[in-house]
This record gives sequence, structure tokens and C-alpha cells, in this order.
Amino acid sequence: MIALDMAPLKTFVIERQALIAKALHSFLDENPMLRVVGDAPSVRVEDLQRTRPDLIVFGLDNALLDVSEALAMARSVCPNVRFCVLSSFANSDVMQRSIASGADGFVVKDISPNELDVAFRVLASGSSYVDPRVAGGMLKRRYEANSGSAISDLTTRESDILRLIAGGLANKEIGAKLQLSEKTIKNYVSRILSKLNVSARTQAAVFAIKAGFV
Repeated sequence: MIALDMAPLKTFVIERQALIAKALHSFLDENPMLRVVGDAPSVRVEDLQRTRPDLIVFGLDNALLDVSEALAMARSVCPNVRFCVLSSFANSDVMQRSIASGADGFVVKDISPNELDVAFRVLASGSSYVDPRVAGGMLKRRYEANSGSAISDLTTRESDILRLIAGGLANKEIGAKLQLSEKTIKNYVSRILSKLNVSARTQAAVFAIKAGFV
């Protein structure tokens, strides 16, 4: 996983079904990246004024529900809040409507805990995240188009190392896995950062995730 040096995100859960809301509250609160500050069946101004969340996890169990209305209300109180739709529907049309409404993230409710962790890290970094099972190759193609030749410039070995960086491995661990010296891995990492035009491993890891490497 990406190692981001940050305080836990104050997180508010919106979920219509009370039992699921409490389960989500408990599950998310076990994540050290998050601090759940409340849950409710709908977006309510008084809740947001009281808790001032950094992240809203919005449970979507009706494919026709207007996400834009809930999101507009949330951002009228907390303009910079990150908004992640947690959907019951693995449907590209629902995903596209959610993102078009302004949501920063879209994940399907059967997502694995590890992938959900990745999603929150990407959202916390200021980027958008779409469940790759729904987005398919769309996100990768879009990111490649915006990134010029950066991906194609990476050698096979550099691509392998980039995947391991995104997996949270340190240089010593990568060296052991690939049977290379730590110094050699350090040199590879420097070249990878240069080719991607980034200055930190965290940025390279986010690049890898958005480009579909992991």
C-alpha cells in the first residue's frame, strides 16, 4: 500500500439502511487512515456542520438516485470534502453519472478491504478513484493520454519495480524479491521517478494505481 504521511481522514457515512450504516461505521473505523465521525441515512446540513468531515462515503442502493443533489448539499457546507460513492451496482452507467455529478470516487460494495484501502489513499492524495472492475480500461487509457509517453518509456524491469513500490515495499524488500542489490533497486527507483516526472515514491505509487499497474 502507499505510505502517505497524513492525519486520519474525518469520515462520515451516508447509508439509508441502519444496519448496514452501523456495519460500515465499525468497519471503516478500524482503518487507521480514517476516523469515522458519524453516520446518517441522508446528507443533512446539521450533521456536516457539527462534524466537518474530510470524506463522505455515500451508500448508493438505488440506481436512479440523484447523487448530484446530495453532493451539492454536502459541498455547500464543506466545500473541499471528498465524496466517494459506495454503490450496490457494478454498472458503468451508474458510475459515469456519479462521476459526472462531481463525485471523487466510485467503488462497488463488494470491493475487497485492500482495494478499498487503496481507493481511500488515492482520494486522500487529491486524485479521483474509480473501481477498476467497472471502469475497465477507461481510466488507464485516459491516464495514458494525459501522461504522454511516460508509461511506454518504462522498461519491463522498471514496470515490475513500480508495481512493487505501489505495493508498499521498501528498496531492500524489492531487492530481495527480485534478487537484486538494494543499491541497484535505488538506481532503478531514481530512473523511474525521473521518467514519470515525479519527486517522491508516493507520487509514483499513485501514478501506478491510476495507470492500471495494480
